[in-house]
Amino acid sequence: MTKHLLSVLAFIVVSFVVQGLNHFVINQAHYENIDFARAEPVMALGFLAMIIQGLILTFAMTRIVSTGNRLQDGLLVSISFGLFLAVYIALAEPAKYAAPSIPSWFMTEGLASTIQFLIFGVVIGLIHRKFV
Repeated sequence: MTKHLLSVLAFIVVSFVVQGLNHFVINQAHYENIDFARAEPVMALGFLAMIIQGLILTFAMTRIVSTGNRLQDGLLVSISFGLFLAVYIALAEPAKYAAPSIPSWFMTEGLASTIQFLIFGVVIGLIHRKFV
């Protein structure tokens, strides 16, 4: 149970740091140009989403994958789910919404998601490693 709670907490921390830096520091101008974005995000919904995603990822880590190499498993699970999510965020959202620049949207969202899920893959792999 401790590994699951640590995994969820790690997902929240990694997501908040990577996406927070992406949205509010590195690519602030990109996000300020989005007409459909809220001036003040509803943080509770963001945290709820991260908790649910973290729960799904830690469940997948222990129930779906079992190569025995927990670092490899963590990367496989995290990158798989990350790609699934990033494809929607990077490709479908700018197709539906008036994104200021589709290539810029694709690069910004795609790069942030890649970094987020690569880091989390390593972290969840380390959390779930077996000590001999």
